[in-house]
Parts: sequence; structure tokens; C-alpha cells
Amino acid sequence: QVQLVESGGGVVQAGGSLRLSCAASGSIFSIGAMAWHRQAPGKQRELVAHISNGGNTNYADFVKGRFTISRDNAKNTVYLQMNSLKVEDTAVYYCLALAGRVYWGRGTQVTVSS
Repeated sequence: QVQLVESGGGVVQAGGSLRLSCAASGSIFSIGAMAWHRQAPGKQRELVAHISNGGNTNYADFVKGRFTISRDNAKNTVYLQMNSLKVEDTAVYYCLALAGRVYWGRGTQVTVSS
């Protein structure tokens, strides 16, 4: 079992920045890739960024150049640095880990005001 706890969400003005963290616990030795997804009201959950165990990253087109995913395997934590935030980035952001199966965190709310 893997437990994921996100933190760092909040309210920020458009153009601002936030840094999300996702701390993993439990069977952390089994964790491979990790990712951030988001879900806005009335919309489907969508992939934001993905990072492999070796540090290779992929981003959704709508965040390229603005968001950066990283991980600290010593701290069992994955981060999402979000810069130049837009109102349309408002969503609940979820952490995901692959460890034999998919594990999700409970999410952290990000609200970007105009």
C-alpha cells in the first residue's frame, strides 16, 4: 500500500506561482512513475505532468513552459512548480503513483483569481 498526501494548494492571482508537494509513504520502494493530474469543476480529470523513476518528464501542452515536475526520491516526494498561473488552471490537483497499481492522493485545491 502507498499513501499520498498533497499540499501547497491555495488561492493566487493570475500570473502568480504555487508549489505543490506530494509526500509518499508506505510501500515506497515499489513506486515507479509519478504524476500530477487535475480536475476542474464539470470537467474530466486530466494529466498535467509525469515523471519517471529516473527523472524523465512529460507535460501536457497547456502547461509546457509554465509548470515543472520534479521528485526527490530521498524524501519520497514529488513536486509541481507552477508559474505564470492562469484562471483556467483552477482545479483540484491530484498526485498519482504507480506501484503495482495506481494510487491517488486526495487532492489539493488551486484557485487562480483574475
